[in-house]
Amino acid sequence: MNDIIDALEAQHNELRALIATCTGDDWQRLSPCEGWDIGDVVLHLAQADELAVASAQGKLDGHANGFLSDRPDRALSVDAAAAAQVANERAIGGERIGQRWDASATQLVGELRALDPRQRVTWVAGKLSIHTLAATRLSECWIHSGDVATALGVELAATDRLRHIARLAWRTLPYAFERAGLTMQGAVEMHLTGPSGDTWDYVPDVVALTTITGSVKEFCAVAARRVDASGTALVGTGPDAANALRLVRTYAQ
Repeated sequence: MNDIIDALEAQHNELRALIATCTGDDWQRLSPCEGWDIGDVVLHLAQADELAVASAQGKLDGHANGFLSDRPDRALSVDAAAAAQVANERAIGGERIGQRWDASATQLVGELRALDPRQRVTWVAGKLSIHTLAATRLSECWIHSGDVATALGVELAATDRLRHIARLAWRTLPYAFERAGLTMQGAVEMHLTGPSGDTWDYVPDVVALTTITGSVKEFCAVAARRVDASGTALVGTGPDAANALRLVRTYAQ
């Protein structure tokens, strides 16, 4: 568990370094998230991390099917609910948003380190383990760190933190297919090239019918919905290859 918490903390530090360069109008620079500027992106992370803290503390456990499913506005999609939350609070301004996110991120790391990684807690659409909650927060922070960097004209280097993000996307492929109303024809294995040139293997316990190969950075960018697989050098073979590359996401639900 410590390795993924260490990765989350390192990702927080990368975002902190980016935020530290923001002054004045920088917070209003548009990001790759449609309709959101840097302030909106960081505010969303703060709100989500605050929710993750509440989850780790057991404060959401009264919602048997996930906190969003029991809300009066449950008909909203997760993305729509997040957009509404940001719209409600964006007026607090960039500097206060940055301080709020920093405090929530610090508290989250402390809460996660104190818990059994196997403990199950309530999240958006049901229960997940503390280990998986940490992976979802790492993934989202990595995605939005990239959004902030792009808005600032900064290129971030790929790191070994992508190993956890790719694993989350791989493990949630069945959920992605289910949400799309499709059935996987078999298991998927992946052999991805890490930032240092070594190969990272993601292999199921059963014989896989579909294989995906290529750069882990490109795979994670596809899973983050920041690029389309057709614009990458990723290669998929087998009956589920096209759908896997189309549907893969770093699901936080």
